[in-house]
Amino acid sequence: MRTDVEDAIAALRAGAPILIPTDTVYGLAADASSETAVRRLYRLKGRKEIQPTAVLYASLVQLLEDLSELPEGIVGVARALLPGAVTLVVPNPAARYRWVCGTEGALGIRVPVLTSTVAEIVEAAGPVVATSANLPGEPDPRRIADVPRMLVDGVGAVVDGGEVPGLPSTVVDLTGSEPTILREGAMSAGEAFAAISAADTAR
Repeated sequence: MRTDVEDAIAALRAGAPILIPTDTVYGLAADASSETAVRRLYRLKGRKEIQPTAVLYASLVQLLEDLSELPEGIVGVARALLPGAVTLVVPNPAARYRWVCGTEGALGIRVPVLTSTVAEIVEAAGPVVATSANLPGEPDPRRIADVPRMLVDGVGAVVDGGEVPGLPSTVVDLTGSEPTILREGAMSAGEAFAAISAADTAR
């Protein structure tokens, strides 16, 4: 199954998960604003409901409009690292997207470098919840052919972006007094800390 922009947007709005390429791996995505859609994605992947999943935005503009309460310091870090292969864990006092947070008071956010097609879909449908399109414990998919058939068959739309790097995003926790790397992935810890330091210096 292949799809166009309108089909993918329609699938998201109908509550179905879709398969998309990102700047790291192929991901399963669902409407972040719909708890029902997110639960459907979790069931498809076999993901435990207590596991946090990042909210993915088409652009930094979309992110900052949606999370207008982010502190100035975190906005500065976001501007330094995004778009990019990074997930930021930020404070979430408003309890937004609580069905994907896993941990009360924190939220994972992403602005990947997306193809124009995927960016158009996420911009139109609104932010999505996105998790790697693999089964728990299996390798991260670089191509649609790497995605398990049961996942491909379970989505409402498939967006083919060719081969992607296959490395997960680097996860940076900004909820404490100092930034912490929770997972080193596509961006090295050194690169992440250098960008954060530059953002702090510029303030």
